[in-house]
Amino acid sequence: MTSPTTGAFALPERLAAKADPALIDGDERHFAAVAATLEETIAELSDRLDEVRRAPGGLGRAAMDRDTEVHRLTGRLRTLRRFGLDLCLGHIVHEGAPEPVYIGRLGLTDGDGRRLLVDWRSPAAAPFFAATHADPMGLTRRRRYRWNHGRIGDYWDEVFTADGLEGHAALDDQSAFIASLGAGRSERMRDVLTTIQADQHAVIRAGSRGALVVDGGPGTGKTVVALHRAAHLLHSDPRLGHRRGGVLFVGPSRPYLAYVADVLPSLGEEGVQTCTVRDLVAEGARAVPEADPEVARLKASADMVRAVEPAVALYEEPPTEGMTVKTHWSEVWLSPTDWAVAFAAVEPGTPHNEARDQILEELLTLLAEKHGTEGDGLSPELLRRSLLRNRELITALHRAWPTLEPTDLIGDLWSVPAYLRRCAPWLDRDGIRRLQRADAHAWTVSDLPLLDAARQRLGDPEAYRRKRRHAAAVAAERARRATVIEGILRADDDGEGAVTMLHGQDLQDTLIGEAGQPTAEPDLLAGPFAHVVVDEAQELTDAEWQMLILRCPSRSFTVVGDRAQARHGFTESWRERLARVGLDRATVASLGINYRTPQEVMDEAEPAIRAALPDANVPTSIRRGGIPVTRASVAERDAILDAWLAAHDDGTVCVIGVGDGAGAEAVRGRPRVRALTPELSKGLEFDLVVLVDPESFGTGIAGAVDRYVAMTRATRQLVVLTP
Repeated sequence: MTSPTTGAFALPERLAAKADPALIDGDERHFAAVAATLEETIAELSDRLDEVRRAPGGLGRAAMDRDTEVHRLTGRLRTLRRFGLDLCLGHIVHEGAPEPVYIGRLGLTDGDGRRLLVDWRSPAAAPFFAATHADPMGLTRRRRYRWNHGRIGDYWDEVFTADGLEGHAALDDQSAFIASLGAGRSERMRDVLTTIQADQHAVIRAGSRGALVVDGGPGTGKTVVALHRAAHLLHSDPRLGHRRGGVLFVGPSRPYLAYVADVLPSLGEEGVQTCTVRDLVAEGARAVPEADPEVARLKASADMVRAVEPAVALYEEPPTEGMTVKTHWSEVWLSPTDWAVAFAAVEPGTPHNEARDQILEELLTLLAEKHGTEGDGLSPELLRRSLLRNRELITALHRAWPTLEPTDLIGDLWSVPAYLRRCAPWLDRDGIRRLQRADAHAWTVSDLPLLDAARQRLGDPEAYRRKRRHAAAVAAERARRATVIEGILRADDDGEGAVTMLHGQDLQDTLIGEAGQPTAEPDLLAGPFAHVVVDEAQELTDAEWQMLILRCPSRSFTVVGDRAQARHGFTESWRERLARVGLDRATVASLGINYRTPQEVMDEAEPAIRAALPDANVPTSIRRGGIPVTRASVAERDAILDAWLAAHDDGTVCVIGVGDGAGAEAVRGRPRVRALTPELSKGLEFDLVVLVDPESFGTGIAGAVDRYVAMTRATRQLVVLTP
């Protein structure tokens, strides 16, 4: 039952003391002003969006500017409509200041220029998150709200000075943060804006240069901190805007990406691209794990990725024999030196499949110089057309510099031992033998970094073919329209007026335009990106790191991980590991407080990981849940699930196991229950975790990590089932 409050507050009867007008009337007046301004702002933005959409699209930069403005207006409108008053997180009061400063998900100003909400990412909002009793940062008090369906269901005050207490604050024995820890989980991760702690806030606001490692054990909030950091960087660092490359977020699995999907939009950022490493390559959708651990180890090295360059270079060697090129007027000798000069004319960084046009242009220039056109009435354009129709020349070029498919290039490495030996001379005979396979195109996850490197180095063969087809179509259209224009001009008796503009080449080009150019859907994951966030980064191989670095030339990264959760071990420091893969400017920020997992669960999980990794950085839990870890038999699984669901109207459950123990059948008819393997559960959290036969997870480091990860997904209760 709630109090009969009519404004923004809808406090339950048990919190009647907090409904005192002396405590909340100032907030009510402020929220009324916020509501009115929101209504005006939404109307203005809607009108502006309609106006921009009705405006002509334009060409080039004008079209890009229009699309950017549509994107900006649409995103802001969506956020304003989604939250309403919920935009407000809380307020702070500075010493000597009569009025509170209200902090919001977005900034908001009324028609008179009065700042109603300060954007949480602005420097003025920093004390709301970072102030502590040891360093109040000039604050006398701070208030945080808990919203429920557009109304405030509770709020928490903190005071830093005696002045802040008197008549202004409602104090209780539970902070907003501690209260939030015990709240039921849903299928989506929540943002933590109202409960960000000082140690997390420092990570969120760290600069973007180089790589920042957010190192922390289970429950330390490293993932949600990284997401908030991405939103903060997009707002505060002009080098990272959407028009400068934007941000890429790389997660460990599809279930994980679905879990975090709402966080960035709730922070006002909808343009961040999210993916798994598999998604970066088309073949990733059907790739299977590498069956042979030794083959996986060989392919995991950065050296193997670098073998792609000599593999391509073998197809970029100029012919060693010359040829006679016939034109309609004479014959011209094309020497091996001419071929070498043409091949050397390729601009650095040009993908292989796109470079052939540059070689052809250089060949045409060399042949024209040798042929000469002076004194015989032959125009350079006529000679060029003749050379382009020379089938022997074009065939020789295609043979010397063929169009290559990335899959064929990598497939040849796994099916032609001599080719692999030449491209990867460090491999011994056994390594070369192991890497060969009967079906060269039976792609595994370990192949993906090489396929990606090949695609980046070669370019998209289809894009090249589309470009060539378009060029031919434009040339044909240009010739046809030139004939039509000449006819119009001849029919113009006085040679004056607008029709004479048809003489201009610019207008003729506009008439042809680019509308007919064949296009493909853009690869939104190709980059380059201005910043990349990598979660569960301890699992990436050196080869997979190359895929990400290739997409971020600035090498600006947020690296999120826990060395103790690396299934294949992680003996180096973060700085050593990142320097080895090419990120030599790394700063490490450690989070050591477990905000998620109750102490009762950590008491069970800590021995499980220390048995294999005695020096594991196990975080310290901040709370006890009051529910001990329980054990039961596998046969009791369904009864345990049904009893918990009947007793809890909200919250989520996960059955974690391997093989038959994964419990897929337990999900049927139980909408709040999921069944996952330990690996797929990484990064997720559930109120109840039911662990099925944890000893079956395996031995060694991988088994210990899987048990540790699975146990620490629980936010309230852990049940361990044994056969």
